[in-house]
Amino acid sequence: MSADKVAVITAGGSGMGAASARRLAADGFKVAILSSSGKGEALAGELGGLGVTGTNQSNDDLKRLVDSTMERWGRIDVLVNSAGHGPRAPLLEITDEDWHRGIEVYFLNVVRAVRLVAPVMVTQKAGSIVNISTAWAFEPSAMFPTSAVARAGLAAYTKIFADQYAVQNVRMNNVLPGWIDSLPATEERRQGVPMQRYGSSEEIAATVAFLASPGAGYITGQNIRVDGGLTRAV
Repeated sequence: MSADKVAVITAGGSGMGAASARRLAADGFKVAILSSSGKGEALAGELGGLGVTGTNQSNDDLKRLVDSTMERWGRIDVLVNSAGHGPRAPLLEITDEDWHRGIEVYFLNVVRAVRLVAPVMVTQKAGSIVNISTAWAFEPSAMFPTSAVARAGLAAYTKIFADQYAVQNVRMNNVLPGWIDSLPATEERRQGVPMQRYGSSEEIAATVAFLASPGAGYITGQNIRVDGGLTRAV
C-alpha cells in the first residue's frame, strides 16, 4: 500500500470538481479523476495522477475508477463527489423523466460512488467523503427545482451515513456553494449576495480541502454553506 494520501474526484474535469482536484494535488494528494468529457484525464496527467473518462451515472465507470485507483495506490483517503447539471423547468412542467434525471445527477451520483469507496475507507479505519451540493438544498429556489429536491435528500443521506460510519472514522460532509464563478454571472444575482460578489471555484476547493484534512477530523454529517451569506441560517 502506498504511503501517499489519495483522493478520488468525480465529475472533476471542470468547474468546482477540477478546482478541488488541483487544490488536493497541491496539498500533496495523489488524485484520480473521473469526467465524461476527457478533461479529467488531461487534468490528471497534468497533476501526475490517474484519469478515467466515464460518468458517475454508471456503476461500471465508477468501478473502473475505483479499481484503477486501488491497483495503483492501494488506498483511498478522500472522495469528492461533484456533479453535472440536471433538468430545469417550471415546476408543473417537469416530467417524471426529468425528476428521475435530477435524482440520477444530484443524488445517485453520490450513492453509487460511496457504495464502492466507503468499504475501502472502513477497512482503513479512516476516510473523508465530501459532496459538492448546493446552497439551495435548504432554501429551495424555483430556478433549480430538481437540484434542490434531490440535494435535500442528499442531506438526509449524509446524516444517516454519518450516524453509521463515524465510529469507523469515516466522515461525510456536504459543501453548499452559492453563486460561483463557474456559472454565468448577472448583476442581479451579484446584488442579491450580502458579500456583493460571486464566489470562486478555488474558494469551494479550499473548503473541500479543509473537510478532507485532519483539521476537520471531528466534523461529520454537516452541510457547510459557502455562499457569501446568501442563505444565512436564522
